[in-house]
Amino acid sequence: MMKSQTLIPFSLPAFRPLLPGLVASIGVAGAGWLGHLAQQHLFGRVWLDALLLAILLGMVVRAIAGRRDWGDGIGFAAKYPLEGAILLLGATLDAGALAAAGPMLLAGIATIVALSLTVGYGIGRIVGLDHRPALLVACGNSICGNSAIVAAAPVIGATARETATALAFTALLGVLSVLMLPLAGAALGLDGVHYGILAGLTVYAVPQVAAATAMTGMVSLHTGMLVKLARVMLLGPVLLVLSLIGGRGQGEAAARPRAALLPWFIIGFAGLAALRALGLVPAGLVTPAAEASHMLTLLAMAGLGLFVDITGLGKAGYRTVLAATLSLLALVGMGLGLLSLLPVV
Repeated sequence: MMKSQTLIPFSLPAFRPLLPGLVASIGVAGAGWLGHLAQQHLFGRVWLDALLLAILLGMVVRAIAGRRDWGDGIGFAAKYPLEGAILLLGATLDAGALAAAGPMLLAGIATIVALSLTVGYGIGRIVGLDHRPALLVACGNSICGNSAIVAAAPVIGATARETATALAFTALLGVLSVLMLPLAGAALGLDGVHYGILAGLTVYAVPQVAAATAMTGMVSLHTGMLVKLARVMLLGPVLLVLSLIGGRGQGEAAARPRAALLPWFIIGFAGLAALRALGLVPAGLVTPAAEASHMLTLLAMAGLGLFVDITGLGKAGYRTVLAATLSLLALVGMGLGLLSLLPVV
C-alpha cells in the first residue's frame, strides 16, 4: 500500500475529521475536470488530461494554503478511491479484441513491455533513483503512463511524493511524445500500419495514442489503438508480479504474509477481468464501470496532489526526468526493432 503517515487504514472513523480533506479533494478534482473540458472546447484536443490537472492543481493549492487540517481526509481520498478504480478496470478489459492482432504481434508487445520494464528500472537505478521511484517510472513508460503509475503506486508501497514526482514528469514527456512522434514517423517513412504499431507501443495514454495517430489516417489510428489495448491489458499481470516482488528491493517481501502480497483490489481486478472474458459482465455495465473508475482515479489524484509539498519535488526531479527520457528513447528503439521483425504489409 502507498506509505504515508496520513494514509489511514480503513476502519469506520468519525466522518467529521475526514470532511475538510474530502471536500478539498472533490473541489480540486472538479477543477481538473473543468480544465479538461475547457481544453477540449477551446482547442479541440486535450493536452493535459483531468488526472494530471488534478494532481498539479492539488499541489498548487497545497503550496498556497499550506497543510491546514486536511491530513486524514486527503489521505483517505488518495488511497481508497484509487483501489476501487483499479478493481473496476478489470470489468473494462476486452480480451476478445486482442485475438485479431495475431500471436506474433501480441508476443512482441508482451516481450517489449517486459524488456522496457527491466531496462527502465535499470536506467532509473543507474541515474540515482531509489527502488520505488525507478519502478514507477518504468511502469509509466512501459504500459500506460499515468494510469500505470497510479495503479502500481499502492502495490509497491510508493509514497505520495514519489508518485507525484513520477506522474508530473512522465506526463509531460507523454505530451511531448504526441508532438514529436508523427514527425519521427514521417522522417522514417513508416506506413499507416507500422506507424500505428510504433505509436501504440510508445505513447503513454489512450487519448494520446488517438491524438498521435488520427492525423495520419484511420489505418494508423485503428492499429495504434489495438496495440495500446494490448499494452493496457498487461497492466493486470504486471501489477500481480509487482505485488509479489515489488518490495524486495527493501527486503520487505520476505517478511510480509502472502495475503499482503496480493491486495484485495488486484484480486478483484483479476476476477472482474475473468468475468468479462467469459461474457458474464453485461455490455451495458462496461462504459459505466470505465467512467466510475476514471472518476475515482480523478478524486485520488486530487487527494494525492493536496498531500504533496511541491517544494520537495525539485530535489529528485532531474533524476526522474533523465530516467523517464532515457527509458522512453529505449522503448522507441525497441518498438522500431519489433517493426523490423514483423511481417506487416
